[in-house]
Amino acid sequence: MIHSADIREWRNRDVIDPKGRKIGSLEAVYVDSTTDAPAMATVRTGLPTRQRLVFVPLDEATLGPGYVKVAHARGLVKKAPSIGLDDVLPAEREEEIFKHYGRSYEPGTDHGRRLARG
Repeated sequence: MIHSADIREWRNRDVIDPKGRKIGSLEAVYVDSTTDAPAMATVRTGLPTRQRLVFVPLDEATLGPGYVKVAHARGLVKKAPSIGLDDVLPAEREEEIFKHYGRSYEPGTDHGRRLARG
């Protein structure tokens, strides 16, 4: 299991898929607001002039020398819901991210945010 304190050190490192193909660079970690465990990361992808942040689950991620390997294929991650580099994830879009990866979604405490930027 990756701890949020550990993964913050990997900001701007390469994010790769199970086959070792680069997806992008780690931008931020989002924790599950009900458990405080790292749940998702945003990955900076795209051309230098048209970059965006896509979301990827961290539950099966592993750390290596200079990279973070996620459990999802590059194609799936690049098609994930995204936000602009300076945008904030609206709470109403969280379910869309979970569904993209075939996961069930339950809102956070008091029907609020499930994901909080760590």
